[in-house]
Parts: sequence; C-alpha cells; structure tokens
Amino acid sequence: MDAFLGGASPLDLIRAVLDILLLAFLVYRTWGLLVSTQAIHLLRGAVILVAFWGVAYFLQLSTVSWILTTLAPGLVIALAIVFQPELRKLVLKLGQGRAFGGDQGPDADMIDAVMNAADMLSSARRGALIVFARSVSLKNVAETGTRLDAIVSSSLMVSVFAWDTPLHDGAIVLQEGRVVAAGCFLPLSEQQDIRKSFGTRHRAALGLSEVSDAIVLVVSEETGAISIAGDSRLYYDLGAIQARRMLGELLSVRGEEGEDDDE
Repeated sequence: MDAFLGGASPLDLIRAVLDILLLAFLVYRTWGLLVSTQAIHLLRGAVILVAFWGVAYFLQLSTVSWILTTLAPGLVIALAIVFQPELRKLVLKLGQGRAFGGDQGPDADMIDAVMNAADMLSSARRGALIVFARSVSLKNVAETGTRLDAIVSSSLMVSVFAWDTPLHDGAIVLQEGRVVAAGCFLPLSEQQDIRKSFGTRHRAALGLSEVSDAIVLVVSEETGAISIAGDSRLYYDLGAIQARRMLGELLSVRGEEGEDDDE
C-alpha cells in the first residue's frame, strides 16, 4: 500500500482527489456558463490568439512574436469592450448561485392553471408572457408593472391578457405561488442570430432568460404558438403536452405528471 501511494499519506491522497474533483467541477460549470451566455465566442478568440502566439514562438518568428506581445494588452482590452454584454451576463450567472440546486419550484396545480390559461389564449390568438421567478430576484422587473399579489388562476391570467386591458402588452411575474405583478416590461435579447420573425414578446422572454434564471412562457399573438424561454434558449412552438412537461422539468415540479398523455 505504501509503495502504491509513493510515500504519500492517505490524507494527501484525499486532498489530491478532492483537488481534481473541485477543478473538474469548476471547469464544467464555467464551460456551461460560457455556452449559455454566448461568451464562448470570447473564449474562442482568446484561444486563437494564444495559438498564433504559440506557433510564432515555436517557429521563432521574432517579428510576429514581437507584434503579438506588444498588442496583447490592447487586444485584451478590445475583447473586453466588444464582448462587454457577454461578460456582464457571465458575471450575473455566476452570482445566481444555483450550482447545487435551486429553491423548490411551483406545484403541479400552478402549472396546470398556467397551461390552461395558455391553451385558451393560444386558441383565441391572444399574446401572453408569463414569468416564473426562481432564485434570482425579479423585484426590478415587477416594479415596472402593476403589483397584484394575487392567487394564481387561469381566469385571472386570461383576463389580464385580454385585448382591451391596460396590462395585456406586458408580462405576468409569478413567484412563490402568487401573481406578484402584471404589465411588467422585460429586457430584450441581445442575441444577433435570433429569428427575424420573432416579435417583441419572444425577444423579451429570451432577454430575461439571458440575465436571470427565470423561465418564461410565451404565447404568440400572430400564430398562437406556445414557446418557453430558459437559460438563454428559446424552445419555439411546443405542443400543450410538451410545454407542460418541459415546465415541470425546468421548474422541478413535484406532482402527478403525464395526466394528459392519453389525450
């Protein structure tokens, strides 16, 4: 056993294993954050620059090496300016603290109420934005609308998103099983490759998912399509059953699932 450990004590071995596990976890989480915030492009640019410098150094290309070494500080600053939105989102994601799991999500009855409202709104071609707040506070978003502090119900949500109400153009914010506010304004997405056919609601849903861990359900006013935005991604035109299941998975709902699978 001593020969296998190479003279190291069991405590040293435990520390080494723990060191490797923590490093692997940090690399995994950092990579996930980079991908979800589109800051992966920043990493690719940095890798390309380092690769050019390495080739120049290995081949002893003195002029190229001198140019890259001289311009390196300026390039770092330039990258930071160009990718400022992505870096900001990365810092926000790091501050969310959901690495070890989040708070308890809504129950199945709340999901049913939301989906029943979404089905009715979709059939009537009424647009809707319904935000499920999670660990990141959306107080600043709720303050842009009208505070309600009401019980979640399908009838309330259908009424809010009626064409002739002053709140129908904004979003409803749900938190801790309550309708916190309605008529709220959401930040628009800064992604450049988003579909041009997407309207303001879809861009707003995607934008909030880029700066928080909220899950946003969208009903298109033009097509009636039901979509879900979360973690900087938009899942467009989902069926009612698929949307209900996805909400349950994203929000960690505990309860009966698949009741409507036989429909």
